[in-house]
Amino acid sequence: MSATAAGHRGLLVWFSLGHMANDWAPSTLWIVAPAVAVAMDLSPAEVGLLITIAHVGAALGYLPAGVLADRVANRGRLLFGTFWWVAIGYLAASFAPGFWTLALMLAIAGIGDAAWHPIATGVLAQSMPGRRAHALGIHAMTGTFAEVLAPLGIGFLLAWFDWRVALQISTIPAIVMGIAFFRIAGAVPPSPQHAISLADLRALWGIWRAPRGLGVIGLVSVYNMSLLAVLAMAPLFLRQVHGLSLAETGVVFSAMVLAGAIFQPLVGRLSDAIGRKPVFIAGAAAGALACLAAAWSATLAVAVLALIAAVAAFYGIRSSVLASVVEFGEQREATTLGLAFMLLDGVGALGAALAGAAGSLDLHYAFLLAAGLAAVAAIAAVPIMRT
Repeated sequence: MSATAAGHRGLLVWFSLGHMANDWAPSTLWIVAPAVAVAMDLSPAEVGLLITIAHVGAALGYLPAGVLADRVANRGRLLFGTFWWVAIGYLAASFAPGFWTLALMLAIAGIGDAAWHPIATGVLAQSMPGRRAHALGIHAMTGTFAEVLAPLGIGFLLAWFDWRVALQISTIPAIVMGIAFFRIAGAVPPSPQHAISLADLRALWGIWRAPRGLGVIGLVSVYNMSLLAVLAMAPLFLRQVHGLSLAETGVVFSAMVLAGAIFQPLVGRLSDAIGRKPVFIAGAAAGALACLAAAWSATLAVAVLALIAAVAAFYGIRSSVLASVVEFGEQREATTLGLAFMLLDGVGALGAALAGAAGSLDLHYAFLLAAGLAAVAAIAAVPIMRT
């Protein structure tokens, strides 16, 4: 193995660990939200709104972080700072006295986690262009592992502590990695491009405001609306419809996301080989069918299997979606990925609010909504995505 290849592999390992640490506290929100709902007497619509506000606020950090990563030489320091933003932000959120204060503080805390993604994935996309989707899939997989282990852990913590203490404990991974990354930051390669200029931003704007660019924006947004609709309402569905405890809900939720984590690098490699379009269409269609099965499920076993299948399908195609966006933008990987993540977590977060509104009528309706959104994304991909 060459020194360059070994360096790329080491970078991928550290970035993957950093991704998991930064995503840990935000990943507890899915199970913390039902606990907050009990403590603050929130409806499904309010739970969906809380998750939407948290994601929309975090989305504000994606594009500025991507632009900043293309402007500064020392991107390691930027990545180092994200761990401490996350740790301090979620610690502060744990002391929020009410719904709106909590929503605002979660939104601000999430900016640190959001900033990590376009910087880290931009470095990986530049360093490993021939294995882009595979590298992004591995990086994404460890973030998804956080969404597996964090809900599982906090589900059991909530059996012993209230949601505030459980959230405080969940900041430990970010603190530990923030200390470890102090030595790693200097090894992060600088941007190989000159600082992004106003002309560069105009060129990117010209790409994305074209009809196909707007179509890609809509496609990415609708796809993630379906995913977040499922993730936001699944814990409430399991607790209120099927009577599971928070610990049991955490176990099922972790199994859902674990399935997606396993599929991400495999599907990413498949899309590198056969193309993004067929992989996306197949994954979105499979997710839609699984959501229909969850909506029509009559037993706990069917509901759990359907939810696992839906999340596996939606998460599985995520790295392919990101790689497709990078290839469409053609330049400035960090800035382009910042835009992609902003759409995924910003506009896409509306899926949680819409699912919460539907779930206030009947929680089964939330999954019918998710199925419809996924079907729209699969159909829209036919004319929009490149072969």
